[in-house]
Amino acid sequence: MSTRKLEDRNIRKLTKVGKQSIAVTIPIEIVRKLKWREKQKVVVKKRGSKIIIEDWKK
Repeated sequence: MSTRKLEDRNIRKLTKVGKQSIAVTIPIEIVRKLKWREKQKVVVKKRGSKIIIEDWKK
């Protein structure tokens, strides 16, 4: 597999998961900086034409 150009590393494709969901992968560098872990709960919000993903707080 070839290495992506620096400006192309954050371009991702949407993937169908099941019948009613769509998934997108998050670059590992971002996940590590946020110190997120597998199966961690997050909150997904829509603001205008943007999607915001943030850590879930009890």
